[in-house]
Amino acid sequence: MRHTPSPTENPSSGNWFQDWFNHPFYLRLYSHRDREEAARCVASILRLSGLAASAASGLDVLDIACGAGRHALELARLGCRVTANDLSPYLIGEARAAAAREKLDLTLTCRDMRLIDEEAAYGLVVQLFTSFGYFDDPEDDRTVLRAVRRALVPGGRYALDLINPRHLERTIVPHSVRQIEEFEVDERRSIENGRVRKSITIASKSGETLSFTESVKLFDPDEIRQMLADAGLELQQTSGSYLGEPFEPEESRRLILISRKKEAAPAPTPTA
Repeated sequence: MRHTPSPTENPSSGNWFQDWFNHPFYLRLYSHRDREEAARCVASILRLSGLAASAASGLDVLDIACGAGRHALELARLGCRVTANDLSPYLIGEARAAAAREKLDLTLTCRDMRLIDEEAAYGLVVQLFTSFGYFDDPEDDRTVLRAVRRALVPGGRYALDLINPRHLERTIVPHSVRQIEEFEVDERRSIENGRVRKSITIASKSGETLSFTESVKLFDPDEIRQMLADAGLELQQTSGSYLGEPFEPEESRRLILISRKKEAAPAPTPTA
């Protein structure tokens, strides 16, 4: 039976990403992000990172903020040993069910990305579909990058998929309304203080409503490159699409960065 949203299912945790990603309607809103798109994205990342030949031989991969497992499942289909992590119990449950249907071996963990604590465990870490920049404190983003470096084997690769802010500034649609089955979905978007914000109101025919918010930091290419370098991750490739096309600052929708774990840890930043 399909789950129907109800206003009683909208308790606030204080963090927009915990509330929204743990609600069943999230996957319905983004249902156009499908298996085919995930397959294109994974193929491009493996090619750009130089790891395509390693996938079938059991490359160890960590998928951070895996959602319902689109990319993790594709990596597993290709022969990788995949650990998929997400903060949302609901999305982890969806990924587990999908893996079971296909009889794919997928390790699933449910934890905050800031608490990833593996050491030298993965040849590839992926963080896809704008799953970085959720936190209000910039130091939290740096904590995630340091955790990624720690989790990678020496020379391991990290694929980070972000929105290209310049393209978004030119093309953002401030307001749209669409119908998803019996629900009207009203979406309002803005760029404020370096973040892209979206307010989502879902209304049923009976007049019940649900409201959610998305808020993600926009990273200038130079800023995120410096953050990677500060964390001990050396940029190798930059792409502007899930097809692996070159990054064009004004035209590319995506900003996909492939970096490599440096052999030596970065020196600590001096404190005043």
